[in-house]
Amino acid sequence: MISSPPTASLTDRINRIPVITTSHRKWAILVALLLIFEMADLNAFAYVAPTLSEQWGLSVDAVAWLSAAAFLGMSAGALVGGYLADKVGRKKLLVYGTLFYSILSIMSSTSSGPVELGVYRFLIGAGLYAVTVAALTYVSEIFPRAHRGRIQALLMALAFLGIPMMALVSRWLIPMSVDGWRYVFVFGGSGLVIALFAAWKLPESIRWQELLGKSDEKTEAIVAEMEADAERRTGEPLPEPTSEPAVAQGKASDLVRGGYLKRTVITSVVLVFAVTTFYGFNAWLPYLLGEHGFSQSESLTYTFIIAIAACPGALLASVFAERMERRTSVMIACLLAAVLLLVVGTTGSDTMFLIAGIGVSLLLYFSTAIMYSYMPEIFPTSLRGLGTGIPNSIGRIATMLAMFAVASILSDLGFTAVFVFLALSVALSGLILGFFGERTRGRTLESINAVPSAGRNRDADAERREGKVADPA
Repeated sequence: MISSPPTASLTDRINRIPVITTSHRKWAILVALLLIFEMADLNAFAYVAPTLSEQWGLSVDAVAWLSAAAFLGMSAGALVGGYLADKVGRKKLLVYGTLFYSILSIMSSTSSGPVELGVYRFLIGAGLYAVTVAALTYVSEIFPRAHRGRIQALLMALAFLGIPMMALVSRWLIPMSVDGWRYVFVFGGSGLVIALFAAWKLPESIRWQELLGKSDEKTEAIVAEMEADAERRTGEPLPEPTSEPAVAQGKASDLVRGGYLKRTVITSVVLVFAVTTFYGFNAWLPYLLGEHGFSQSESLTYTFIIAIAACPGALLASVFAERMERRTSVMIACLLAAVLLLVVGTTGSDTMFLIAGIGVSLLLYFSTAIMYSYMPEIFPTSLRGLGTGIPNSIGRIATMLAMFAVASILSDLGFTAVFVFLALSVALSGLILGFFGERTRGRTLESINAVPSAGRNRDADAERREGKVADPA
């Protein structure tokens, strides 16, 4: 029989679950499918860019503008999406955000010129990153603390299958006809089918519901089912729920003052450099290969081979996520990626280029998966969506500027200089997080967020002494 004291909150009961239950597995599959199509659509333009450059006579700057439109949209989507995730719920944003960008992706296949496509890519980018923020927040809240880093990385590994999937689809569709690139965007909108199924089967975040007083008998039944399944799997009663230090419900302004200010600044700066490298490498790689003398077919083939490393990189992250502190593993991966980027930019050997390129891809996706586990952990439930959204928003603005920086460096200084720029960027990202990031591995979300604001914690302590129920983190 499950022991659940009447005073135990649903959050405390979730925290004591030590294993991945059947419910967790079902939810993980749905989130993974949503992320696979999100990642596919996110990378669609990179694969059609060389073809559009030929058909529409686009310059390097025009390609940069089209890429920047999507990143500007991502910046807006991360900020607005983070706010909405905290206000209307993680599940709603996951579902409606996916429907939004999927429909727009299909519509973008009708584009007649770069301006029209740029508008679509802006709106698609907004939808895509609203979904990303919602997914990161959702996953961090529904999985046991001993497994959430590993599961977050594993889900990202599955999500990254969308990149080689889109590369392979592009390699097949684009050469078929002059309008082959349009079908790439149509394929990118396929995620709407998964969104409709998720709307039916995916529950809302229990932590978020309890925080806003929205938990009900259905929510209670979900937790009870997980507890019963956990007892069946472990073969022993669950430990008594332990009340974690209460973290009072915060305001958006808390993210730019007190202890949370440091976390917001550090993650924002880290993402400025990390995302600049990530998209500077992945979004520009097909074009850079073309500028370096590869044919369109060779460029797409090399890009596909390098993209295959995305999934193994995140799978590797799932192995290390609970074995090494998040900030340390990201720092090591970023420094190794910097070295390999220099090799990519300077080698004259196609074989060495391919090996180093695969290594860069693997390490970038490794560090991204770990960062996606880390970011939502360092903000409380009431601010987790917005706290995750602000650094992502700032990072995407920086990436938009980086698109022009890459174009300028390529035009003025050449192929090698682009990779020197990317190497410096990723090295700074890793060093900043490694030296200044928070420790999160193996800790409950409540304990991670119990100390940033002394004033708020004193208020929460007073509420507990008076017998009031403080908001769970």
